[in-house]
Amino acid sequence: MIEGLLKISGIFLTGAGAAGLGAAMGRQWRDHRKLLEDLRKMILLLRGEILYQGAPLEEAFEKAGEKTECCLGNLFRKTAERLAERNGETFYNIWKAEVDSLERKIPLSASDRQQLREFGEHLGYLDRDMQEKTIHLYIQQLDGEISYLKEHQRERSRLCMSLGMAGGFFLIIVLC
Repeated sequence: MIEGLLKISGIFLTGAGAAGLGAAMGRQWRDHRKLLEDLRKMILLLRGEILYQGAPLEEAFEKAGEKTECCLGNLFRKTAERLAERNGETFYNIWKAEVDSLERKIPLSASDRQQLREFGEHLGYLDRDMQEKTIHLYIQQLDGEISYLKEHQRERSRLCMSLGMAGGFFLIIVLC
């Protein structure tokens, strides 16, 4: 009797765990989209500080980093701190080091990190007009990625959930 209850409990827990794993994988897509939306807002704040307030990069990054609760706010604040130190480093080297030091738990893909590095490469040494164009181009790239994630999020989440459940059922059959 106890053996039967343990077997049923194991089957239930295995199925629930596999479904939970599928749901977690689907949540990664949502978290990635949300992070890119937050990054877009921060870039818009940065643009406003640079173009409309006439703030230098150090001040613009600091203000944009302070105005957000996003985990990427630290990236902007640390960049501003390093710019304030004025150690003779170029803006791009500072930006690249800070982007590379982002925690791996932040759901940015390798291509997102590369685009973020390239954004800093073209931002630091140009005049205000070219900075505006660089920011505009990066916002367009973010918009494209966000719209792709929005379009495919539901189907990917369902696929992950279905694969998790199917994998769980397969594991249950194999173990029984």
